[in-house]
Amino acid sequence: MTPIKSAMLSFGMSGRVFHGPFLHTHSGFELASVWERHEQKAYRVYPNIHSYHTLEALLADDSIELVVVNTPTYCHYEQALAALQAGKHVIVEKAFTTTAAEAASLRDAAAKAGKKIAVYQNRRWDSDFLTVRQVIEAGWLGPLNEVSFHFDRYKQALSPKQHKETQNPGAGLLNDLGPHLIDQALCLFGKPEAVFADIRTTRPGSQVDDCFQLLLYYPDFRVELKSGYLVREPLPAYVIHGRWGSFHKTRSDRQEERLVAGETPDAPDWGEEPLSDRGWLHTEFDGKLIREHIPTIQGNYLQFYDGVFNAIRNGSDMPVTAADGLLTMQVIEAARESSRSRKAIPL
Repeated sequence: MTPIKSAMLSFGMSGRVFHGPFLHTHSGFELASVWERHEQKAYRVYPNIHSYHTLEALLADDSIELVVVNTPTYCHYEQALAALQAGKHVIVEKAFTTTAAEAASLRDAAAKAGKKIAVYQNRRWDSDFLTVRQVIEAGWLGPLNEVSFHFDRYKQALSPKQHKETQNPGAGLLNDLGPHLIDQALCLFGKPEAVFADIRTTRPGSQVDDCFQLLLYYPDFRVELKSGYLVREPLPAYVIHGRWGSFHKTRSDRQEERLVAGETPDAPDWGEEPLSDRGWLHTEFDGKLIREHIPTIQGNYLQFYDGVFNAIRNGSDMPVTAADGLLTMQVIEAARESSRSRKAIPL
């Protein structure tokens, strides 16, 4: 089947690490073009790539079927909409948009254009999350009581990227790491009844939120989502307590680390974790007491692009849909309102 000719709208970390290697490696895609405003760097990695100086010129290329919108978040809506109106399928980096209204507009624009649109939520294919999902869906813990997902880092220094540290609609940790945690929770548990949140700025000199704690209300259990930049010694990233037992798992997926080091995702051991990072299960299941490490499922971000290929060529749904992205933005908006009002906000 003919590969999908694809273009990226930037060649910073997102293009170099999270999209370029997969579009180049996957046999269903051809990485053909990139929009580079100033320096032409992509050809050093991909000698056959074509560099466009303007977005208009890239979108006018009729051979391009798929556009990856991997620019700063505040640019996503305008550029994704332009790509859809130019007759392209679209992948939008997280955060999908800056508002729920923008997310709904892109969903509707894709339907009107007869094109596919996806949100890039690669963390659904992290080895640690896939393992957590297996434990929950297997029912080993019984009915859930408490769930906690953390995505913590330690870096006091402000980012040199101005769009990350200056006040703009797409800035802040809730828009950066928040979509990962929220999407994972929604992927497992669906839409919550309400959201409570505490969103803060903790680093000296920071102008944007860099610490948050969200509580998602479900009928019989609660999900805590937490992230901060001043966590030198992080807790386990995943802690799940059910009626019969508990499961703990570190955030230990190695894919980003290997991509940053320049490795490509076609290695046979891609997505594997060290045995030392296995999760710990303590439960009673089928009358048997279990206290043991659980093998980690192999992660693979290529599966996202498998889904994109099947959606464009075979008509299936995108692996992460615009509806998924819209719900994530609704949770983010509810979280901001909750933090302002110090009240739980119904969805």
